[in-house]
Amino acid sequence: MRAILNRLWSRTGRDDRPKPIEPEVPVNAASIGVARAENFPAAGPLPWLDRPDAPERIAARLADGSLTEEQAALCRKWHDDGYIVLKRFFPAERLASVWSAYEAAIADGRVVPPPEEYEEGMPGRVLNPHFRVDPVREMLADPAMVAITDLLFGVRTLPFQTIIGHKGSEQKPHSDSIHMTTYPQGYLAANWIAFEDIHADSGPLVYYPGSHRLPYAYSREVGIALEEGRAGYDAYHAKYEPFIEAAIRDNGLQPAYFEAEAGDVLVWHANLLHGGSPRRDRRWSRKALVCHYFAEGCICYHDYSGNLSHLHLSKQVPREEFDAAAYLTANPDVAAAGVDAYRHYVSHGVAEGRRLRPDG
Repeated sequence: MRAILNRLWSRTGRDDRPKPIEPEVPVNAASIGVARAENFPAAGPLPWLDRPDAPERIAARLADGSLTEEQAALCRKWHDDGYIVLKRFFPAERLASVWSAYEAAIADGRVVPPPEEYEEGMPGRVLNPHFRVDPVREMLADPAMVAITDLLFGVRTLPFQTIIGHKGSEQKPHSDSIHMTTYPQGYLAANWIAFEDIHADSGPLVYYPGSHRLPYAYSREVGIALEEGRAGYDAYHAKYEPFIEAAIRDNGLQPAYFEAEAGDVLVWHANLLHGGSPRRDRRWSRKALVCHYFAEGCICYHDYSGNLSHLHLSKQVPREEFDAAAYLTANPDVAAAGVDAYRHYVSHGVAEGRRLRPDG
């Protein structure tokens, strides 16, 4: 599969990628005071594979030669079940190189996993390691993977966020759309890359085929007020998680488990319910990287807290242009906390509108 996509990519080239999305009702992100779904227009367009006539569209594109048989099969699977599996997509050599670079970043202090989550010698998950580990960033932006997200949305897509971890998350089932929300709706995809063979007792990724067809459950739908979302995650656990568990039960959804081989990738729809199954044997690791992609031209926001993504708040300064000393001088509370300046800037400073320098 990867070889086929690489040939298609090299033949078409980046200049022939789809165009960015054009919302039916344009919205200026700066005009949205509270970024929650109810404050955006109920407007499209829908992603092309979410439309009722998607099977006919796939057949027509296959007939006119704009889709290959392999691409059409991926599109049908996405439309029907809300996910695709790419077997052995990344070779063992690349997996080893990326993971070694990540471990080296932990060893030299560029990456600091959450200390409260350490157990059995395995650190907790790290958000956005691609900001600090170049091989992770290169995997996030892998051209063959971006070609797939372009195909699934029918518009140009952008790499956005990563999460990496040594062990199973044991997260309860959820849809990414309450965390990484888009206007227009549905223009998010995520992938889960196995860096090792995944043991059945290690807490494999669990997902619910077909659940992407359920109505989107945003904060308003589950009764979470804005002030609750901004206060922390108590309301998420008390209201959202039981709501999703009830939806699974009431709709008779059946779980599937991604007992992957190293290099396998599962790509899922914005609204596909998924989580981390229980770790039955806590000695087993579950090394994986999750990457998220948005459609270029959409508005990205966090429905739960009502905040826009940092993409709309500020242009992020790359590490090589970042003056750590000036940032710490401008933000003495960050200096007093003793944290890495650039890590704080990326994780918090951009969204909080922190000054980069004392003079502005």
